[in-house]
Amino acid sequence: MWIRSSRPRGPGSRYERMADGPSRKIAIILPNLRGGGAERVALASATDLADKGHAVDIVLLQEGGELLELVPAAVRVISFRKHRFRHALPNLVKYLRTEKPDVVHAVMWPVTVIAVIAHRVARSRAKLVVSDQNALSQQIPEGSQRRLLRWTARMTYPRADVRIQCSKLAAEDLADLSGIPLDTFDVIYNPISPPDDVSGTPAIERLWKGGHPRLITVGSFKAQKNHALLLRAFARVGDSKATLLMLGEGELRGPLEALAAELGIADRVIMPGFAVDPWPYLASADIFVLSSDYEGFPLVLAEAMHAGLKIVSTDCISGPGEMLDGGRYGRLVPCGDEDALARAIEAAFDEPPQPDRVRARAAEMAGPAMIERYSELLLN
Repeated sequence: MWIRSSRPRGPGSRYERMADGPSRKIAIILPNLRGGGAERVALASATDLADKGHAVDIVLLQEGGELLELVPAAVRVISFRKHRFRHALPNLVKYLRTEKPDVVHAVMWPVTVIAVIAHRVARSRAKLVVSDQNALSQQIPEGSQRRLLRWTARMTYPRADVRIQCSKLAAEDLADLSGIPLDTFDVIYNPISPPDDVSGTPAIERLWKGGHPRLITVGSFKAQKNHALLLRAFARVGDSKATLLMLGEGELRGPLEALAAELGIADRVIMPGFAVDPWPYLASADIFVLSSDYEGFPLVLAEAMHAGLKIVSTDCISGPGEMLDGGRYGRLVPCGDEDALARAIEAAFDEPPQPDRVRARAAEMAGPAMIERYSELLLN
């Protein structure tokens, strides 16, 4: 087990009490801190709770991950470094017995299931909160793992004090999958944590090589994101000066590079890798494109809206349709339809940007009120 701690201790520290109530000890349990939206939401919640004067532990079942550097100094990080989640169960039971947190927030199935079991075994009296960041029936559509998902959710989620989903459709999806009543779920859209100034940099500007219009997508190179669809659609776009920047990393990088070469667009596709800070890249672009087959509440879409970009997205379950209000704040196309995606991208070329309008929508859907709602559900 690995622990990083710089949290002040003892009498007089700001964790001793709060101005508006007693300090709580809160454990946020995650698989790891790799570069995903769920991890960024957990970090935003941890930062907010620490700023409010609470003692916060981020408990990782596996290794730390790229976002470890974003953890505030006031937040303690504990990593069990287990290869499989179930192997972390004894460690988590011991943690709950010795540390005795007041609140436990477990993020993402099956970590949620492990946390519920550990909570029971440890006989913890902590308030137990579980949350998910995807439409789980889409993430696990069939087979034995789907049956395991259905059974474990049905058996364990009702034992939590609070169940959070990231969109209305994702809540409906999990309620239908598990048989848990829909009205027992709380929906909180994922909050974003934008910097005070969203602007590009000279180094990122050079990446574009002067190309316009500029398209950007952000996300791990994995099947869910369907970047192959985006490449095929981009190859159909008539403007030969258009450039696509794909910010991310993952197991499909090789096949995506090969596909770009096969389509004859490799010289107009930029793949700079993963970035802890995506904001300068977003600030340098014109259009954000999401090509996913499914989502929960795509944080990168809210970030792109806050950056004032024009939006083109697949109308996947769930999130984008709610965020874009059925197409009022961006273009929605059917999943898997490369012709429709190409046409929507070309149509966006000619649209005048409306940065203030889409930015206001991002604030409505993913602004400070969402992180406050997390605090309310965890603490009250």
